[in-house]
Amino acid sequence: MNEKTAKYIEQNKDRFMQELFEFLKIPSVSANAKYKDDVLRCANWLAGHLEKMGFKSQVIKTKGHPIVLSEAKGKSNKRLTIYGHYDVQPVDPVTQWKSPPFEPEIRDGFIYARGATDDKGQLFAHVKAIESLIKSEGGLGCNISFLVEGEEECGGNSLEEFIIKEKNRLATDAIIISDTSMYDEKTPAITYGLRGIAAFEIKVRTAASDLHSGVFGGAVGNAAAVLAYIISQTIGMDGRINVPGLYDDIRPLKDWEKKNLARLSFDEKKLAAETGIKKVFGESAYPILQRMWMRPTLEFNGIFGGYMEMGMKTIIPSTAGAKISIRLVPDQNPHKVVDCVIRHIKSVCPDFADVEIVGNISAAEPVIFDVEEPAIKTGRDALREGFGAEPVFIRSGGSIPIVNTFWKELGKPVVLMGFGLDSDGAHSINEKFNVNNFFNGIRTSAHLISNC
Repeated sequence: MNEKTAKYIEQNKDRFMQELFEFLKIPSVSANAKYKDDVLRCANWLAGHLEKMGFKSQVIKTKGHPIVLSEAKGKSNKRLTIYGHYDVQPVDPVTQWKSPPFEPEIRDGFIYARGATDDKGQLFAHVKAIESLIKSEGGLGCNISFLVEGEEECGGNSLEEFIIKEKNRLATDAIIISDTSMYDEKTPAITYGLRGIAAFEIKVRTAASDLHSGVFGGAVGNAAAVLAYIISQTIGMDGRINVPGLYDDIRPLKDWEKKNLARLSFDEKKLAAETGIKKVFGESAYPILQRMWMRPTLEFNGIFGGYMEMGMKTIIPSTAGAKISIRLVPDQNPHKVVDCVIRHIKSVCPDFADVEIVGNISAAEPVIFDVEEPAIKTGRDALREGFGAEPVFIRSGGSIPIVNTFWKELGKPVVLMGFGLDSDGAHSINEKFNVNNFFNGIRTSAHLISNC
């Protein structure tokens, strides 16, 4: 990035912020059907904004929410694809927001709004970086494609289907994604690995219907108690998953990864303060970063059964259920792991009860990239330039299923370079994005694209 580009960014900071606010004001909540028109409006807004910059944009209809595909030619034949999502999470409970979620405002150096960090703010940093390059340098050094979806937050698979169908058309040299995080407030990071995920729901049944606890108590099994027993036999209070075979295929860490974890020197007290926990939890034999990034976990995301309204109802619940998610690490296969968990649950279920899987099983494989990939090295250099600090390599405990699709179908490296922070409150109330990180992200992206 040359001085002209840096000057253009500085001169247009106020306008960039105003335009980001316009983007954030659109309530593009993909999971709620009542926002369907707003999601479409957001897609059209983004496509139109990119067209004004000289891109050729399409708003591609799908069975769900539309995909925005925008392309601009550069001086070389090389192509970079920038992925992001314009849809956002629901805002409930809205009463706990300090300011309305779709009326962005700046407080104490942070932009507060739904989508500020996940992912509108991070995506828009790339948009403004490219505008800055076009205006200050008269064009782009390489071809640029924006591929932006509206279903990331609702679990849709329209983009996956589109990539598989159009992979020849979407051929690229690298995919750039800013939907992850920095290591901390001062340290930018390249995320080189993501955990996979498998999720499903179980239902326990002990009788045809709920029964009077006085009349039938002592003769009929309680489905809620059975579910509690299954949970107790599946995950221990030491963090260990008590499922035979689940830990069989975990890829050992390389020596440089172990040294990298030690260098990062994670602050457990800070984690406790940020999350409001009494103390950290998990497998004490492993460092906490390894537990969060490089070990599988099993969570009961929700449990339900029996009478759950106000007051008492003295029944024996006939059914109870739970939603379960499993985070996976290389080289675990989601379907094999799910089979292990289901087999275990059925084996510990008492013979007076039945347990079944409800609905479909969703799954995405873990992914890990070679940090020596030239595109990843270029991304690391760009972060150093944009943030003025030495970047580190991290993994993420989260999952971005579309990354696997890009990797498998397009066969090119994915550079995960986040500009946000874990403490930004993505998916939570009072979501925010650091103003400085927004502009540092613009500088980072400009440097990256200048060197593509």
